[in-house]
Amino acid sequence: MGRALRPRLERLWREVAKFGAVGGAGLLVNLLVFNLVRAVTELPVVRASVVATVVAIVSNYLGFRYFTYRDRDKNRRTREMTLFLLFSGVGLVIENGVLFLATYGFGWDSPLQNNVFKFLGIGIATLFRFWSYRTWVFRALPQVAPPQEAEAEPGPIAVPVPLPEQAGAAERALPPQRAQV
Repeated sequence: MGRALRPRLERLWREVAKFGAVGGAGLLVNLLVFNLVRAVTELPVVRASVVATVVAIVSNYLGFRYFTYRDRDKNRRTREMTLFLLFSGVGLVIENGVLFLATYGFGWDSPLQNNVFKFLGIGIATLFRFWSYRTWVFRALPQVAPPQEAEAEPGPIAVPVPLPEQAGAAERALPPQRAQV
């Protein structure tokens, strides 16, 4: 493995692991809230799922901003939050679209089926969210290049000499010179 590739893969692996930890906590929040809302309210299944997804989105933002991507650019929070909500909204549609299709398209509406398709929708939406959050929302700070080492023996340094039209009459007769340091 190349010297440049290995550190990049290690950073990506750490990022995926942190994203997965926050996502796993968000998954638990999402499924717990979904089942709680279904048990204590009369909301239809997809509406209960949307409520649970919104709660998980808030939970996930905090985890991503302060754990997974804490070292990323924090200068433009309004832009970050806007993009996070936009991409989270797309993820919400993906996640709940799977549940909607299973429930109302195929009639799979038992509590077990609801949870299976909710889980499947979360999985599909997670792939989209990982890509969009790391690409657009939590942008990496620019890499600072290490300073170049000075040469062991510096070469000659050119000292600017005024052009003839800029010099006085007496200096016009002198040829331009280069000084060596």
